[in-house]
Amino acid sequence: MSENARFERWVVLLAGGIGSRFWPASTPRRPKQFLPLASGRPLIVDTAERAMALADASRVLIVAGEHLRAHLEGHLPDFARDQLLLEPQAKGTAPALAWAASEVVARAERPEQAVMVSLNSDHVIRPQDRFVSTLERAIEAAGRSDRLLTIGVQPTRPETGYGYIEVGEPMTPDVFEVRRFVEKPDRDTAEGYLAQGSFLWNSGMFVWRPQVLLAELSAHTPELAGDLQRLSDGDIGGFFANVPTLTIDYGLMERSPNIAVVEAKFDWDDVGAWAALLRVRERDAEGNLLIGAAHAPECRDSLIWAEEGPVVAFGVSDLVIVRASGITFVAPRERALDLKRLLAGLPEELKLGGE
Repeated sequence: MSENARFERWVVLLAGGIGSRFWPASTPRRPKQFLPLASGRPLIVDTAERAMALADASRVLIVAGEHLRAHLEGHLPDFARDQLLLEPQAKGTAPALAWAASEVVARAERPEQAVMVSLNSDHVIRPQDRFVSTLERAIEAAGRSDRLLTIGVQPTRPETGYGYIEVGEPMTPDVFEVRRFVEKPDRDTAEGYLAQGSFLWNSGMFVWRPQVLLAELSAHTPELAGDLQRLSDGDIGGFFANVPTLTIDYGLMERSPNIAVVEAKFDWDDVGAWAALLRVRERDAEGNLLIGAAHAPECRDSLIWAEEGPVVAFGVSDLVIVRASGITFVAPRERALDLKRLLAGLPEELKLGGE
């Protein structure tokens, strides 16, 4: 058992969100995290397995909307009902993590020794042993300090779809000060970050002691501070009714002076859009990724997702073709990144899919 087993480890999985950039396979009725995007298993099943490599299964909590209860119970049948923290309203990651932290404090056998890990349920992380070793270092650092720890990933390309963290001076061999968080940059700025070498991708994974998170929210997040007592009082509905929609990055991580970063020693991808699957799954000799009953004679560098019967493409290249939820979607690979703009102009029944 590792040295930091003296800390009571809890893991919170954030399982809300719609994943609209994977429409029409991902819809509000069946979001991205319940799709087998990275392998033959849904992303959330992979994430739960990852969580249980860090903490006992009884100390894993899952935050999601009530409308996803059936999906959660179907995909994760071994989790007890009280491990599902079902939000009365979707208000973003800051309120969700505040609620989760208050639950960890209330449920922990040794609250003063509790350390909470926050993971997104829809990322691809490999290999697991290097993930565990990185998180073990972060747990140790969080347990010993009053810092909020984030996990940063070494950039491999000038990605414009991620936020960045500028790394400061080392605090220990594994932990660094954070100079600043940077919103998603344009291409030229991202290329500059990559060349400079002092920026990491913001993975959205966090490690902290729950009391420290709640204290930092009270000190730096006035949007929530006045309502945190409602969580202690068990008034969850009142808390979510009163607070605004707010992300943890904007609401706290960009404001607090008590942030540190641990660099990931594993491969990470947030698989944020259809084209990302071409990075994380094996393609055929022509560069195609074929999922389901997909056929692509004389095609190159295309993705075909055939969920509802066979899909045949002939002699095309650089396309995304998806058949799911009663809808057929076709777009050039580069235009598939604009799905949110497309969806904004579609009738509501199409956004929801035909399931």
